[in-house]
Amino acid sequence: MADGDLGANETKRQRGGRSQRRESRLSGGQGMHRPYIVRGIPTYDILSDESLTAIEATADRILAEIGIELRDDAEAMRLYKQAGAEVADVSADVWRIKFEPGMLREILKTAPAEFTQHARNPANNVQIGGKNVVFAPSYGSPFVMDLDRGRRYGTIEDFRNFVKLAQSSPWLHHSGGTVCEPTDVPVNKRHLDMVYSHIRYSDRPFLGSITASERAADSIDMARILFGADFVDQNCVVMGNFNTTSPLVLDGVTTAGIRAYAAANQGSIHLPFLLGGAVAPLTIAGMVAQGLAESMASCALTQLVRPGAPAILASFFSSMSLRTGSPTFGTPEPAIGSLAMGQLARRLNLPLRCAGNFSTSKLPDGQAMQQSMMSMMSAVQGGANYVLHSAGFLDGLLSMSYEKLVMDTDMCGSLHAYLDGMAVNEDTLAFEALAELGPGQHLFSTQHTLRHYETAYWDSALDDNQPWETWDEQGGIDYAQRANARWKKLLREYEAPPLDKATDDALLDFIARRKAGMADMWY
Repeated sequence: MADGDLGANETKRQRGGRSQRRESRLSGGQGMHRPYIVRGIPTYDILSDESLTAIEATADRILAEIGIELRDDAEAMRLYKQAGAEVADVSADVWRIKFEPGMLREILKTAPAEFTQHARNPANNVQIGGKNVVFAPSYGSPFVMDLDRGRRYGTIEDFRNFVKLAQSSPWLHHSGGTVCEPTDVPVNKRHLDMVYSHIRYSDRPFLGSITASERAADSIDMARILFGADFVDQNCVVMGNFNTTSPLVLDGVTTAGIRAYAAANQGSIHLPFLLGGAVAPLTIAGMVAQGLAESMASCALTQLVRPGAPAILASFFSSMSLRTGSPTFGTPEPAIGSLAMGQLARRLNLPLRCAGNFSTSKLPDGQAMQQSMMSMMSAVQGGANYVLHSAGFLDGLLSMSYEKLVMDTDMCGSLHAYLDGMAVNEDTLAFEALAELGPGQHLFSTQHTLRHYETAYWDSALDDNQPWETWDEQGGIDYAQRANARWKKLLREYEAPPLDKATDDALLDFIARRKAGMADMWY
């Protein structure tokens, strides 16, 4: 073999080694994977104490003078009344609940400021609250899309694919919940397949169903099969994501689900979905005050059921195009609202969920990523502890995108490095790097460079940083096309984490019995 051939083969081996090391870093082999982030930078506090007090006072006025309308849940009404709320009948099974200023804050003192949600793989337990940040994929889209097949209704196969893709990313920490609606499964049975998919194809924490009280109960029962009933009674292993019906309404399906999760000592997220000008004031300060009032009233129910049950204060702020009436996502004003909610959550000493990779773009394009970054930065700078919608959100949440999911997880990777902040010590100050060769010499071969070159900078799985000529010669592949190739590669290489066969059989038996006991419902 000629020397030239030996040199070419050696170059290929070196390139292959670099590629393998890069993949290892992306998959966590270099210690980059972590079960959650502990922030190394401070939160960005935008409001003065005077402004925060004014927002809290307005929330108290909303609760005391206007109140919350509660529908179709006499037990929730009884709990609020027993705690001291003023209850007035509106009509059959509808009540107006009013709370004296400070009452809900007092009730919420028993809610934990920080808690652990356990995963079936204990190495993936997440800590929610405090300085901790947890990223989870998007939630609730009826449609899915990719560059090959376009936009279409989601199926259970799509659902499983998204769970697998989330599990494959070292930059997500949580499997999420309804990552898309599997519309090929009956409405009253799909929650069983969704929860099972999270359990079977991921070993990270997950969200259960909340769309009916019996579906919430099924989710908790499946968690008991997985973890054991005694363990579940003492530990959070599943959470529910509950929306208020804005403005200022709690419906009985929501409150019954909240009560089910709290009674089982499981976590719950309490989210007003506020669209400025439609179900909330146009002005952000007013929207924040309303969101605080609704979320506090919802969170408080958990403590009336079981003091100490985990509860997460939450907000979802959206602006509106006043020319068309369409919701707009990823705009600056709601991002400012998320920063304010961070300060308010810290004053309440509660964990916070807010913002995410929001976009109204119809394609995984520049608009999608510009809007996503605006919204996502407000979450990480504002101090959000649990960030749902961290990956895949497109089309104003109507569509879950395969390409956007891997584009967003790549952004989440960069945010790991951003949230780590800057370590300042003798090694990072790197005097030796300059001293080794002295003035006028490049640092490529210094011991400091050789020691740090693989880990000093976050390494994107999607960016192309080559010169134009090289990129053009390789086909001029754009970002969305690279994302398309990336998610396909991840699915090809995916391997399910092991699950105990007896546990798997018990889960499948539970699902079969539950499905056999009810007729299909498609709406």
